[in-house]
Amino acid sequence: MSPSPLAFVDEELDALRQQGLFRRLRVLDAEQAAHASVDGRSVVNLSSNNYLGLTTHPLLRERALAAVREFGVGSGSVRPIAGTMALHVELERRLAAFKRTEAAIVFQSGFTANAGTVASLLGRDDIIVSDELNHASIIDGARLSRAAIKVFPHGDAAAARAIVAGLPRTQKTLIITDGVFSMDGDLGPLPALCDVADEFGCLMMVDDAHASGVFGRQGRGTVDHFGMHGRVHIQVGTLSKAIGALGGYVAGSQSLIEFLHHKARPILFSTSHPPSVTATCLAALDVLESDPGLIEKLWENTRLFKTGLAALGFDTGRSESPITPVMVGDGARAMKLSDRLFDLGVFAQGIGFPTVPQGKARVRTIVTATHTQAELAFALDAFGAAGRELGVI
Repeated sequence: MSPSPLAFVDEELDALRQQGLFRRLRVLDAEQAAHASVDGRSVVNLSSNNYLGLTTHPLLRERALAAVREFGVGSGSVRPIAGTMALHVELERRLAAFKRTEAAIVFQSGFTANAGTVASLLGRDDIIVSDELNHASIIDGARLSRAAIKVFPHGDAAAARAIVAGLPRTQKTLIITDGVFSMDGDLGPLPALCDVADEFGCLMMVDDAHASGVFGRQGRGTVDHFGMHGRVHIQVGTLSKAIGALGGYVAGSQSLIEFLHHKARPILFSTSHPPSVTATCLAALDVLESDPGLIEKLWENTRLFKTGLAALGFDTGRSESPITPVMVGDGARAMKLSDRLFDLGVFAQGIGFPTVPQGKARVRTIVTATHTQAELAFALDAFGAAGRELGVI
């Protein structure tokens, strides 16, 4: 009997087990909250992107239920055929106003927003200049575009300038960076990259998924945080993290958005958001614009937790955001730390290769606005106990 064509899958899984990197999915038993039930255990949740706690906000729940009653459970089509509802149009109008742009378009996810936009704007005769730690969706979009890809060292705007300076002026060039990098929690050098784009006539794009609802006035992102309005041609945001629901969006000029209506494959070939999700996102914008206390509390909790980890002796890398990695190095050791924390009542996932480079494994934490000081103190005690036990500190 010949070997199974899928034998390589078992071999890869066995290799992960031998390296201590095999993970099973942990299951959330109830709502996504600061204190959650995971695999039947009550834990302080430090693994969620739910920055502002909006997944369970009463207004968002109410609007979602009302939308289902009025509009049903699905949109029934892709956007260009019959899947554009009045709710979608209103959400895009609100997002454009929020981001201070002419227009916006909503995608099914932040991943499709990045990949679909890059792949539709660039072609084989074009060039993409990209930070080496940009999100996987940017990398996939760049590959799909078939453009030439030039990668600069993480956060090094001078290196990006040197690359662009050596390129032919006749080729369309896109410079792209994350606003906040999802694994390290640091900010991209947006002002310096905008200077490069202005100097050489490049398109400038920022993925603000982890900055949306976190940085800038009322959570408008790094473009607002750095005062770069009008200098970034393509702003990508998410509706799946601080907004608390699902989806992504692109904000920019009216022409850019109309181009994406006609060219972006996720828009052309995938069904649009259901009414409940769209209404939820509109409610989240209402909250952001009316309740600054949530973002203030997020940053208060972030400072408290970072200070506590530093006092314990943990290396938190270059984080400037609520994303705070606890650097471990070895992948298997990071997973052991994560598992020990779970035993102690703290849910903080270990992250290893290929999500992060070899030798840079970590336990990734995110503090939210809805964590109490008591919960954060409990988590810090657990980190201290597990870190000493495993020799991480």
